[in-house]
Amino acid sequence: MKFTEDMIRSKELWAGLHDPNRRIEDADIVVFGIPYDGAASFRSGAKDGPRAIRDITFSITPTTEDFEYFGDLKVLDLGDFYGDNQEDLFKKVEKQVQELVEKKKFFMMIGGDHSVNIPITRGIDKGIDEDFGLIHIDAHFDLCHSLGGNTLSHGCPARRASELERLGGSDHIFFLGIRSVEEDELEFMKNNPVNVINARELSEIGAKEAAKRVVKHFKDRGKEKIYITFDIDALDPGFAGGTGTPQFGGITPRDALTLLRVFSKELNIIGFDIVEVAPNLDPSLTSSFAARKLITEMWGFYYHKYMK
Repeated sequence: MKFTEDMIRSKELWAGLHDPNRRIEDADIVVFGIPYDGAASFRSGAKDGPRAIRDITFSITPTTEDFEYFGDLKVLDLGDFYGDNQEDLFKKVEKQVQELVEKKKFFMMIGGDHSVNIPITRGIDKGIDEDFGLIHIDAHFDLCHSLGGNTLSHGCPARRASELERLGGSDHIFFLGIRSVEEDELEFMKNNPVNVINARELSEIGAKEAAKRVVKHFKDRGKEKIYITFDIDALDPGFAGGTGTPQFGGITPRDALTLLRVFSKELNIIGFDIVEVAPNLDPSLTSSFAARKLITEMWGFYYHKYMK
């Protein structure tokens, strides 16, 4: 694992909440990046997401949009994970996530293309002592068995998650914001339950109602612990253009924040990730700023739920 130069050593990182000398055991939230986009099927650039997002966290105040202060939050940024190849990288990440889950640490990962979610859910599966559920917010299902011959493609993380013992099949994944599908995924949907509120329906019923349905789904199935993966292309490209595979007709920033607020309040969220931010595809860095906002709001939700 490499660190992102002097950035990780700076105590001003993440609104001054990060302390490079803090132990994992003493942290409230653990952060790490996976600057990898070798499994992207279209445009590259997500490997630069972790640096771009961190770069814009030095000058912010630790508050939510409702002016709730969370400046006492203890954050530890571990830096970035690298490997000699995809398999080697994923093994390192999986081991780290397993350790964090075993220590019951709330954690956040910054990608990277969406393939980097695969070692996250695998690590959770190995480290958790009960079943868990997955909320997948995205323009795409990512349910392909393989894409371009790669079973670890950015089009496959939900499929790989559905195979995990502790997750227990596709019925324990809930998809939000979807508006694109592959033929492979259509075949999968014929024989497996797929819970989805696509972007059109979410717009029609509203984010609060959509979130209510998701919460009920997991509570009905006894899923006490939930992980959230958020692909930035879930947002309409008018709000977040810097991503590899944008899809017109996405969810709004307001709906995204509402979803995360309800989930944080009503469910036990054990961690989350932001993936597919590609700053090279967006000179105005709208995707990076969107990711930063989603991250800091989630931290505020966590702080005011568990620490106040």
